[in-house]
Amino acid sequence: MEKKMKKPCMGRQKIPIAKITNKSHLQVTFSKRRTGLFKKASELTTLCGVQIGIIVFLFSPANKAFSFGHPDVDSIIHRFLSSNPQLHSGANRLIEAHRNANIRELNMELTQVVNELELERKRGKVLDEMRKASRKQCWWEAPIDELGLYELHQLRMAMEDLKTS
Repeated sequence: MEKKMKKPCMGRQKIPIAKITNKSHLQVTFSKRRTGLFKKASELTTLCGVQIGIIVFLFSPANKAFSFGHPDVDSIIHRFLSSNPQLHSGANRLIEAHRNANIRELNMELTQVVNELELERKRGKVLDEMRKASRKQCWWEAPIDELGLYELHQLRMAMEDLKTS
């Protein structure tokens, strides 16, 4: 009986710990590692009953901040500051940066929602115009109170024909 040789596979490989230069690889790695870090922090809070606050800044054109906190980031920072009053100035800058990042993110979301709303309004206007054009072609689809005497007479005749057939 002949033994089959296994193909060597890449599997998990050790990567060198150095700054990633490729922007897309950097973004993917950052996203995956951030998710893993926040997941571990969540597990730690569940298993050990601890309070954890993590703030991560991504130095990019957006200068985005990501945070995880249990019960929430603000209460952890407040607790930290009240137990370490000498750190207030640096921590206040950190809190302010975190809030500013959240405000920027919320403003970007608001802008996106407003743009989507404007698109929907434009679509609604187009649909209204299409409906009005359709009513001119298919007058019987219009509400009865918008029909003229001639259309009402035609509708009555069509109903009577339908009734007898």
